[in-house]
Parts: sequence; C-alpha cells; structure tokens
Amino acid sequence: MRMCVSCREMKPKKELIRIVRGQEGLIALDKRGKAPGRGAYLCFQGDCLKRAEKTRALERALEHPISPEIYAQLAKELEGYVPEPEPEG
Repeated sequence: MRMCVSCREMKPKKELIRIVRGQEGLIALDKRGKAPGRGAYLCFQGDCLKRAEKTRALERALEHPISPEIYAQLAKELEGYVPEPEPEG
C-alpha cells in the first residue's frame, strides 16, 4: 500500500503512479516504479496532480522546487497514461 501525496488516500501500488526526482534533479513519471531517486506517489486522476501543485505537496515530498512547466509536462504525460498490466507467472 502507498499513499497519494495529494489526496492522502492509501491504495495498492499498482493504482498509483510514481513521480521521481533523479540524481540530476530531473523530475519525471516513473512508469515502472523502480527508477532510482526520491519518489512520490499520485493517483491517476488529474485532480490529484492539480491539488498537489496548488498545495505544493509534490514539492515537499520530492524535496525540490517544481516549475509550472514541469507540472504541465507531467499533466500531459498522465493524460494519456494507461498502466501496464502485471505480468502473470
């Protein structure tokens, strides 16, 4: 179980998307959930990203300032994102 930094709801990891701040300070979606760096989880809903931007919850979780351009890029990536199904086996 993981918590969305915006709505603070506990959900299974596969129902959330991880946002990661890499070692160079680059902030991006971590589609596999395993990229190195400081991470924070958000719901797939666009409302949670908007709320996280307004309250600066994502910035606090990643311990790094985030520009409006980065939020716009994340929103665009989240818009068309469909989680990959878990491999069976």
